[in-house]
Amino acid sequence: MMNKLVVEVHDASNLMPKDGKASSNPFVQINFDEQQVKTQTKHKDLNPYFDEKFVLNINTSRDLSHQTIEVVVFNHNEKKPTSKKNLLGKVRISGNSIPYSESESSLKRYPLEHSKGDIALRMFAFHDPFANTHHPPQHSQAKPNSYAETLEPDPDEEIPLQEINTNIHMEDEESMVSDSEKKKKNNKKKEKEVRTFHSIGTEKPSSHGHGHGHGHSHSHAPASAFAPVHAPKFQSFVQPTVETQTRVDLAKSGPPNAMLMQIPRQNPEYALVETAPPLAARLRYKGGNKVSTTYDLVEQMHFLYVNVVKAKDLPVMDITGSLDPYVEVKLGNYKGVTKHLDKNQHPVWKQIFAFSKERLQSNLLEVTVKDKDIGKDDFVGRIMFDLTEMPVRVPPDSPLAPQWYRLEDKKGMKIHNGEIMLAVWMGTQADESFPEAWHSDAHNISHHNLANTRSKVYFTPKLYYLRIEVIEAQDLVPSDKGRVPQASVRVQLGSQMRFTRPSQMRAVNPIWNEELMFVAAEPFEEFIVVTVEDKFGPNNIEILGREIMSVRNVPQRMETGKLPDSRWFNLHRPSAVGEEETERKKEKFSSKIHLRICLEAGYHVLDESTHFSSDLQPSSKHLRKRNIGILEVGILSARNLLPMKGKDGRTTDAYCVAKYGNKWVRTRTLLDTLSPRWNEQYTWEVHDPCTVITVSVFDNHHINGSSDNKDQRIGKVRIRLSTLETDRVYTHYYPLLVLQPNGLKKNGELHLAVRFTCTAWVNMVAQYSRPLLPKMHYVQPIPVRHIDWLRYQAMQIVAARLARAEPPLRRESVEYMLDVDYHMWSLRRSKANFHRIMSLLSGFTAVCKWLNDICTWRNPVTTCLVHVLFLILVCYPELILPTIFLYLFVIGIWNYRFRPRNPPHMDARLSQAEAVHPDELDEEFDTFPTTRPSDIVRMRYDRLRSVAGRVQTVVGDLATQGERAQAILSWRDSRATSIFIIFSLIWAVFIYITPFQVIAIIVGIFMLRHPRFRSRMPSVPVNFFKRLPSKSDSMF
Repeated sequence: MMNKLVVEVHDASNLMPKDGKASSNPFVQINFDEQQVKTQTKHKDLNPYFDEKFVLNINTSRDLSHQTIEVVVFNHNEKKPTSKKNLLGKVRISGNSIPYSESESSLKRYPLEHSKGDIALRMFAFHDPFANTHHPPQHSQAKPNSYAETLEPDPDEEIPLQEINTNIHMEDEESMVSDSEKKKKNNKKKEKEVRTFHSIGTEKPSSHGHGHGHGHSHSHAPASAFAPVHAPKFQSFVQPTVETQTRVDLAKSGPPNAMLMQIPRQNPEYALVETAPPLAARLRYKGGNKVSTTYDLVEQMHFLYVNVVKAKDLPVMDITGSLDPYVEVKLGNYKGVTKHLDKNQHPVWKQIFAFSKERLQSNLLEVTVKDKDIGKDDFVGRIMFDLTEMPVRVPPDSPLAPQWYRLEDKKGMKIHNGEIMLAVWMGTQADESFPEAWHSDAHNISHHNLANTRSKVYFTPKLYYLRIEVIEAQDLVPSDKGRVPQASVRVQLGSQMRFTRPSQMRAVNPIWNEELMFVAAEPFEEFIVVTVEDKFGPNNIEILGREIMSVRNVPQRMETGKLPDSRWFNLHRPSAVGEEETERKKEKFSSKIHLRICLEAGYHVLDESTHFSSDLQPSSKHLRKRNIGILEVGILSARNLLPMKGKDGRTTDAYCVAKYGNKWVRTRTLLDTLSPRWNEQYTWEVHDPCTVITVSVFDNHHINGSSDNKDQRIGKVRIRLSTLETDRVYTHYYPLLVLQPNGLKKNGELHLAVRFTCTAWVNMVAQYSRPLLPKMHYVQPIPVRHIDWLRYQAMQIVAARLARAEPPLRRESVEYMLDVDYHMWSLRRSKANFHRIMSLLSGFTAVCKWLNDICTWRNPVTTCLVHVLFLILVCYPELILPTIFLYLFVIGIWNYRFRPRNPPHMDARLSQAEAVHPDELDEEFDTFPTTRPSDIVRMRYDRLRSVAGRVQTVVGDLATQGERAQAILSWRDSRATSIFIIFSLIWAVFIYITPFQVIAIIVGIFMLRHPRFRSRMPSVPVNFFKRLPSKSDSMF
């Protein structure tokens, strides 16, 4: 009889790049009792997924508790496979921590020694009573000098240690892959990951074709050795399917249809990946965890929370009689430290620490109070906690009450003085302490910079349009009495500045009658500065008067009612503007200006593009409609992120920002990882289903206190709510695509769970009949020339306000979320819009082609049916409209089979971003005004002239056709007009005396006549129309 040790290598994460290209080729080697096994090599992957199991022999002469299992992660280098530079890290696990049954074992993550990253392992031992009757596996006895030769497995050598693959699933059936199929898959060239699953038959017990090349001893010994024990237990080795992934674009979507527009398939790398994570929202009706329904769109993450409140009666440690205490919370390799308080024996910290349960490496929690000193810090006392006895708190339970604990010395004896108040419990991310806690993955961040990593919720300030109508001024007095001013008005609100046109005539009582619009934000802290200026030379400007007023005193206009009354304001000289009120009263004379000022509360201030806006509500809360539903978004995780800080020896410090309506959310920053797992859920109220939510991922560049660096963009996702089915949970990996000056780049994939719940069906259906924007936008529309400028000013106000929060949501992140440069010129975007127009016209072209095929008898059967339908409709004209709507109904029902099953995402092909010219990208990312050399600007200007020339030609052709239509009755060509009016008279008489059905049949039969009766020459009406004159011959 012999004992066996089962080691499962699940995955590794955040490995160190070693190949010089910000990546590695990792494989895992297990060393135990002179046995050596290794996994397959995962090429170009810093987060490899192995999922391999090995069974090792345990020597009965030595107890497992006195042995060590060594797990080493190497980077495969064909040139120097044994070099120490290829070491990515290792883990040493004592045998006394290995359970002796599979039910007691669990998947644990171990941090790698002498390096960053961690590895997930599962180990247990069991007793095999039949192992002594057969030969042991030959590969388990490795030669001492064969270490270099065993770094890569020989494809012709069979590994006798049992490896169980748990990565095979296809919807409802699970099957094993035969050994021969595994061998073929391992020998194939590795391609980029495209998850496509196939149904594979179960392995036949009698298939030993794989073993003929290795001898009978290899094929029979493992079978006889492991079959009696492992055959009945094999199902316990196979873990249940946790997540099923299917490439959406590769799924079967049905045969092509003539009524459906065929869209070219985009790159599978940029496609959506549908997933099925174990969320409570999915498992609620399948026996899942019913406790976790508050946050049912994220996976539960368990944390050990330690709330360090305060201490009292701490002993004095320094000679001077003072104490500078701080608390050190240590759990395994993770250590959290509070702030130290100078000269305080009764300190109050009120600081919470959170340790992820997945990365717990110890069963003991050590809380130590120390005295801050110049040299080595003095030990004051400590408290030890056993994690197996920690209470579990599940919201909405009240917070756990902290308790007083007497400190112990290093020997475990209670000290006379010193107590500390603590609360220790196990919780999830639903705990209210989660956002403010110090997390174990941020253990190397200072207290000052820790705020830059926390998760927060922000709200956009309430924005209003400020309308100022400059009517006139009176009694303007220039410094030169003999000069009549030609005045203009400059109005300034904060950083916004607008000018009126100079008065049309020089006068001391000028009239303007111009409207200027600004964006104001609550709280109204800014002032309106109205200045009347006189420009009497190239650089000579004289201020004739100025008035300063607060925005708080401006009246609001709620609806389309009457505008507030205009008022006359006194204009003060610049020297008198800063004087006291008593000094102003002494003025006997002042110029005046006539203004009408109001805050427009009935408009929606556009801070986003109207094409993908997330909020369409008016500024006034009293004018807003009730919400129609709730949007819930679970930001689960990301994968395959690219290292953004490769030059600094780090990977990526990623965080997410989501915006919908006036609510912004920011997840916590997960440090130095390429596969972050946030699992944070947020909720928004929905007032209009035709809105868009935006989620972006950024790399945090402010974790070290640097204020000059900008957070780097990783990617963005936009989801339109009207494309979501009600109460359905959408879980997908969205590609994170960023267009850079060097081309389109995929920086990873973002895993989201989205659910839209409707709470008022009638209101939601009625919403489709209402205008998109509030009433004021249509009753008194904003001039088009003002819209882009106002939108830019609104973006600047929002970015400035959010940048002042703590932690700040920085300007570069806000501008990227709001697409601040969306209105700028881009040749790539122009091409994309042109192709969109052509795709729309392709439907009209298809209808025209179908009609032409009918008229030319391309398909005689279809043409005959159209003749019959035409005659029926002519004889019964009351059936025309019912037939049209019935046909539309049938088309809609038919297309229901091919409806989109997944929400749309950022389309690289539609955006013309896959094969864009580098110079076009350089022009798109150029600043405004340009900073490029003159020869490049000249080349781009010539190219723009060429494009504009084609547009000019098309516009001219359209104008020509319209002018020809106008010339029919304008007598520009008297003969053509005479022919037309005489022909019209004849047709009027003919139609009057002939029944309408007869005329319709004659015209229809003529249009549908057989090709034998057709001529290839243009028809008479076309010839007559093309001969009509246009105004193109009158142009230079």
